[in-house]
Amino acid sequence: MHVVIVGNGIAGVTVARHVRKRDRKAKITLVSGESDHHWSRPALMYIFMGHMGYAQTKPYPDKFWRKNRIDLVRGWVERVDTGARELRFQDGRTLDYDALVLATGSVPNRFGWPGQDLERVQGMYSLDDLRGLDAAMPDTERAVIVGGGLIGIELAEMLLTRGKQVTFLVREQAYWDNVLPPEEAALVTELVRHHGIDLRLQTELAEIVDDGHGRAGGVVTSTGERIACQLVGLTAGVRPNTSLAKASDLPTGRGILVDRTLRSATDGVFACGDCAEIEVPGAERNLLQQVWYTGRLQGEVCAANVLGEHVEYDPGIWFNSAKFFDLEYQTYGTVPSAGRPDPSLTHHVWQQGQRLVRVVCDQDDVVVGFNLMGVRFRHRVCEAWIAARKRRSEVLPELRRAGFDPEFSPGLSQAALALGA
Repeated sequence: MHVVIVGNGIAGVTVARHVRKRDRKAKITLVSGESDHHWSRPALMYIFMGHMGYAQTKPYPDKFWRKNRIDLVRGWVERVDTGARELRFQDGRTLDYDALVLATGSVPNRFGWPGQDLERVQGMYSLDDLRGLDAAMPDTERAVIVGGGLIGIELAEMLLTRGKQVTFLVREQAYWDNVLPPEEAALVTELVRHHGIDLRLQTELAEIVDDGHGRAGGVVTSTGERIACQLVGLTAGVRPNTSLAKASDLPTGRGILVDRTLRSATDGVFACGDCAEIEVPGAERNLLQQVWYTGRLQGEVCAANVLGEHVEYDPGIWFNSAKFFDLEYQTYGTVPSAGRPDPSLTHHVWQQGQRLVRVVCDQDDVVVGFNLMGVRFRHRVCEAWIAARKRRSEVLPELRRAGFDPEFSPGLSQAALALGA
């Protein structure tokens, strides 16, 4: 059996590893147009900032692939002939498969802004983006970043380390308040400004202005203001990369349509990771999950089903973590954002400067979610409390058991008392 995987991000690599774990005889080919080897995409900012080199972003030594008999093919796939079970590359090569896994990831959103295709207009998602950013640095005094979120704040931090001025255009009333509750959004908004970033809230991009040489020379905002700049970072979220699927007439919606086993409606074709849209019959919306750990989980499930098992994807209790400059953020379970409040849930918030603990409960006072800012909680403890439907009165006296900040760090005892323990 020949398993071909297009995409060498965390989802695709996990498929390859787990197919090999389950089947020592299968032929496995991992295809990527971007890089020879798997590397950690979240490490882009650390390469740019000089904290590590590209070689240090590769989780596996180069010999790993040969040792595990996983063939690496570099090239861009133009189309899949699903009838012939054949990949066709842009350079004319072809590759046969028995089972095909599309793990093509995400691409940055672009909304048809005038000037979005000029030089020095880019996202921060790929190695090409990193190279473009490096090339633009000598001529850049000010950059304009469009769209809040995690990638945007990473790009801002990267540019600040090179001494660049940064203007941020964010359409929301507070930073990332389409994801964060009000207190957390206000905290991050204050932090962004504290670092000297020119943050423009409730402001959108209207146009990117040509400098006369086919490069970005400024932007015009939704208020009509013109801001001179030499670089525009488009970080208004990402969307599933469905270009190959669409070129191959595979079923797509927002992403590549698959069921809970990650199978598409086309025989022998699977999809997983950021590009996959999991159909959920009867639900209001299908499932799109675009974070590192869901890509890894989907890769494991996909590998089992490629080899003929029947395993359904269960994402479990949601979690995520990130950093806003030096402020750590964790979230577990259900925590409504400022933009989408849920009146059926109650919020219990303790805040001390940049340290915040939020406990979200349902109508029976059962804990359904946590948000942490500047405080570290143990993932397994939080997950166990939510899964066991522990009440707030049971959780709060045990709050210290969740924390793994340095010993004697202030906060959790005070938080428990303030939250009603």
